[in-house]
Amino acid sequence: MNKLKRVVVTGLGTITPIGNNIEEYWTSLINGINGTAPITYFDTSKYKTKFACELKNYDPITFFNRKEINKLDPCAQYGIISSEEAIKNSGINFSKEKKERIGVIWGSGIGGLLNLEDSISDYISRGRNPRFSPFFIPKMLIDITAGFISMNYGIHGPNYATVSACASSSNAIVDAYHLICLGKADIIVTGGSEAAITESGVGGFNALHALSTRNKDYKTASRPFDEDRDGFVLGEGAGCLVLEEYNHAIKRGAKIYGEIGGVGMSGDAYHVTAPHPEGKGIILAMKEAIRDAGIRSEDVDHINTHGTSTKLGDIAEIKAIKKVFNKNIYNIFINSTKSMTGHLLGAAGAIEAIATILTLTKKKIPPTINLFHIDKNIDSKINFIRNKAINREVNISISNTFGFGGHNVCILFKKIDVI
Repeated sequence: MNKLKRVVVTGLGTITPIGNNIEEYWTSLINGINGTAPITYFDTSKYKTKFACELKNYDPITFFNRKEINKLDPCAQYGIISSEEAIKNSGINFSKEKKERIGVIWGSGIGGLLNLEDSISDYISRGRNPRFSPFFIPKMLIDITAGFISMNYGIHGPNYATVSACASSSNAIVDAYHLICLGKADIIVTGGSEAAITESGVGGFNALHALSTRNKDYKTASRPFDEDRDGFVLGEGAGCLVLEEYNHAIKRGAKIYGEIGGVGMSGDAYHVTAPHPEGKGIILAMKEAIRDAGIRSEDVDHINTHGTSTKLGDIAEIKAIKKVFNKNIYNIFINSTKSMTGHLLGAAGAIEAIATILTLTKKKIPPTINLFHIDKNIDSKINFIRNKAINREVNISISNTFGFGGHNVCILFKKIDVI
């Protein structure tokens, strides 16, 4: 077997509740900007939760014409927008590339939920003469975003979607990494998108008792690791990374943000929605990422946690981290950017991977905002970045993502000069 290829990150793009491009997103993260606000998309009077992390100042007509909008659920819109920024950011000249060596792998946990709601409502309202739009099925499909991105650039390499609930876009990044490692592609555009702030999205998560209902104090509702947290805040948007084989990137003079050093995946095999209480699957994923990277656990400087602000999830993750790193946990800086963006479900892994990479390149660690009183079940001596960013050299950083069904993904990033 040929030696595995090295994989680097050469392009970034995003659209989030705290910034509609990479620059805005990073500036908001560092300044602890909160993306939570009352829901504007529908009447929330019937719902327990009346707030979310919606995109700000977003109008699809700015990016697409009317015909395109008719074909694209917001989930696909967000994915296409983030991919355009990432590809431009990467400096790829497609006319000089072998397009069969470039792929697209995209993740989403739910896909075209708004289209599904609207189409069924319209169908029912038509009475005796119901009909569906010819765009109903394509707009609903999770893989359609990858299809549109590939069509936009004439990309002929591997093209598909990953679905693993909130771990979906992290699984997309891992698949892209593996294909490049194996020499199956030179470049892969990867990431994920989600647009689930809809009536069924909010109603469904309310039924699971997963969302915060802190309606009178919504600005502090997303509070990972805090004693008084009561659930996550629903977010939307997309994140895109351009992954590239190291020598290919060097040859074309690409800017390199960092390298994927290793990845780990596991299954809890425990419960549909709850994590294993001792973080068993998380431990396996983190250990595998460290082993895959060929480093020691004490080499890790920083972890951007899954940190959703749920009672069970936050405790299980910290238990797992303590088990993996033992006493060295006190030398690792820990944060959760969901405190600002909310939980983007299937797109969470992508935007958090971007935050983690920028932590390496910018030498700053974003805070966990709204962390007032650390849960009594969590070791308070851990180095949580609380409420204010810090300046810190970071060489090796981990991004954790987990999903309903017990899906665990850990991606380890390192500075390109760290061998």
